Amino acid sequence: MLKFYKYHGTGNDFIMIDNRNNVFDIKDTEKIKLLCNRHFGIGADGLILLEEDPDCDFKMVFANPDGSIGAMCGNGGRCIVHFAFHVLKIIKDPKNVCFSAADGMHEAEIKGDEVKLKMQNVNEISKRNGLTFLYSGTTPHNIMFVKNIEKFPVINEGMRIRNFDSDGVNIDFVELKDGIFYVRTYERGVENETLACGTGATAVAIASHHLGMLKKNICRVKMPGGNLTVKFEKIKNGSYENIWLIGPAVCVFEGEIKQ
Repeated sequence: MLKFYKYHGTGNDFIMIDNRNNVFDIKDTEKIKLLCNRHFGIGADGLILLEEDPDCDFKMVFANPDGSIGAMCGNGGRCIVHFAFHVLKIIKDPKNVCFSAADGMHEAEIKGDEVKLKMQNVNEISKRNGLTFLYSGTTPHNIMFVKNIEKFPVINEGMRIRNFDSDGVNIDFVELKDGIFYVRTYERGVENETLACGTGATAVAIASHHLGMLKKNICRVKMPGGNLTVKFEKIKNGSYENIWLIGPAVCVFEGEIKQ
């Protein structure tokens, strides 16, 4: 039997596994697909392994629901920090957490169920597919500003842009209303809209500031699954540093499933 924990960060849900004893093979694509399947498995937007890392508190390994190894996942990163501290109790100082992921080292802070995660710097903002483009960590994001976001055809338009791009991108659809950025995201690997996307919220905040739509160094993001906050600093060369993704992480349930 495989022990697992089901987590979500603003509706972005994950299967969390303690893999310090190598109980799960991340190369088993078919098993990942089955576990993430909402009809025949547990159901999730991704699967995350917590593993040993001699240089920090732990290592995060993330897989998309299609079985592919994913880049950094912001909400997943916040969830695994909560998991390591509240469930596994392997973090000594909640104000000074360090872990490694596909895009490098990350810092985090924990206060109750709120997790503050430091994202990687953004050094370049450009155009791709005719839209504003940047990497949030190692995850590519296109940002499209739209009207009437509640009724916008996110899946159809997201699929069109994602398939038009040979490498594949996440597409964040954004509408600014009363100082809040409303965001819906189509994620590659999931190949669908998700209730929230942490790297997407980060990409929207940085892109909006770069385009002059956001004047302050703090961005309030409202996604279908809940609210996130992004704080950052812009330095003289135009790069963005000290980027922090802030929001809740929730352990929904734990269980066992036959391998």
